[in-house]
Amino acid sequence: MVIVFVVLVLAVLGGLHWYLWRRLVRDTTARSGTARRVGTAALVAGPVLMATALVAERTGAPFRLQQVLAWPGFLWMALMIYVLLALLVGEAVRPLLRRALERRAASAAPAVPAAEPAGPAGPAGIPGSVSAVPAEASPVPAGASARGTGGSAGTKPAGGERAGEDERVDEGERAGEGEQAGEAGPAPAGTGPGGASVGPSRRLFVSRVVGGAAAAAAVGTVGYGTYGVLSGPKVKRVTVPLAKLPRSAHGYRIAVVSDIHLGPVLGRGFAQKVVDTINSTQPDLIAVVGDLVDGSVKDLGPAAAPLAQLKARHGSFFVTGNHEYFSGAEEWVARVRDLGLRPLENARTELPHFDLAGVNDVAGEDEGQGPDFAKALGDRDRDRTCVLLAHQPVQIHDAVDHGVDLQLSGHTHGGQLWPGNLIADLANPTLAGLERYGDTQLYVSRGAGAWGPPTRVGAPSDITVVELASKQA
Repeated sequence: MVIVFVVLVLAVLGGLHWYLWRRLVRDTTARSGTARRVGTAALVAGPVLMATALVAERTGAPFRLQQVLAWPGFLWMALMIYVLLALLVGEAVRPLLRRALERRAASAAPAVPAAEPAGPAGPAGIPGSVSAVPAEASPVPAGASARGTGGSAGTKPAGGERAGEDERVDEGERAGEGEQAGEAGPAPAGTGPGGASVGPSRRLFVSRVVGGAAAAAAVGTVGYGTYGVLSGPKVKRVTVPLAKLPRSAHGYRIAVVSDIHLGPVLGRGFAQKVVDTINSTQPDLIAVVGDLVDGSVKDLGPAAAPLAQLKARHGSFFVTGNHEYFSGAEEWVARVRDLGLRPLENARTELPHFDLAGVNDVAGEDEGQGPDFAKALGDRDRDRTCVLLAHQPVQIHDAVDHGVDLQLSGHTHGGQLWPGNLIADLANPTLAGLERYGDTQLYVSRGAGAWGPPTRVGAPSDITVVELASKQA
C-alpha cells in the first residue's frame, strides 16, 4: 500500500513538472538553444532537491546536509505551487491575448491594391507588358548568375539583397508554432513577403508573455511570503470573556506561541526574535503549545537556547505537538525543562485565579504517550476556571466533555500557503482565531514559524496575547 501511494505521488509530481516544463521551457525557447537546456535542468533539479530535503529531514540525515538541501528544496516547493496557479490563470488569458493580437494585426494590414488594367501589347506581343528596358539601363550586370535572381532568369527583384534572409526562419521563433503542428491560423504579425517570418510568431509571443508573467508573479509572492516569516511574527491581541473568572483576574494576559518549527531553516536567530517579541508584551504567563522543533536535541539544542530568556510573572509552560514525536519527544521535554519551561504532560497546575492544564498531542499515541484528559482534568474543581493547552484544535471535543472554559491551540498555521487554508479548514474544527463550542471557547494561533518552505501566503505568523476578561468585572 505504501509503495502504491509513493508511486502515485511521484506520478502526480512528474505530471505537474512536465506541464511546467512545457509551458515555461518548451513553448518559449528554441529546440536546441541554451535557454532550453538551462530551463530543463532547473525543472529537473527542483523536484529532486524538494524530495531529498523532505527525506533528509524525516530520516535524520546529517544536519549540515539538511541545511544545504532545505533552502533550495523547500523554496522550490513554494515556487512550484504558485507558478502552477499562475499558469492555470494564464490558460484562460492565453486565447484572449492571441485573439487581441490577431485583431490588431488585421487592422494594421495594408489593403491589397486592385489589379491594373491591361495595357497595349508590348514588343513581345504580350498584352499588358511594358516596353522593353534598354540593356544599358538594366540593374543586372551582364553575365549575372540565376542564383541571385527572382522570377525570370537574369532579373533581380527589388530588395533582392535580403532574398536569402527572408526564406530563413530563426529556429527559436518557429519553436512556438513548429511544435504545435496542425494548428493552422492566420499569418502571424510581423511576417514579410510570401509569409516569411521577420519576428516571433503570435503563439511564441503569447507563450513568453504568459510564462514570464507567471514566473514573475510566483517569485514575487514567494519572496514576500518568505520575508514575512524571516522578519519574525507580529503580536496579535484577543480578549476572551470567561464567566467563572474572578474579578481579580480581569485583564490577565497569556502570551500564546505555537509552531515555531526550529529546524534546518529557522534557527537560533529566529528563536531569539520570537523570545524578544514575547517578552516585549510583558505577559503574566507564557504558553508554548507545541511544534517547537523539527529535529533532534543534538542538532537543535543550541537553536532553542534563547527560550531560557522567556520572562513572565507566573512562568512559561509547554505541551508537545506532533512534530516533537518526529524529533524525540522525551528528550525535548527534558530539554525545555532545563531551559526553564514547565512541561504539562497530561497534567494540571493550580494558579491563583484559574487552573492551567495541558495534554500531550495525539501523535504521541503511537508511542504510548497520547493525551489523557482524565488524568489532566478528571479530579478538578469545576467551579474554577480552566484553561487547557492542547496542540491540535481537534482536541476541543474532549475539552468540552471535561468542562474546560478555554482551550489554546496551534497546529494549523492558518493554512500557511494559500489556498492550503481551504484544505486545513476541512481538517480542523477551527482554522484560526476564536470560536465557541458550547460552554467552551477555542483559540487557535496561526503560529510563529513555518514548516517546509519558510514562507507564508495569506496566513501571517503571530504571537497572540490572550487577555482574559471577567464577566464579574
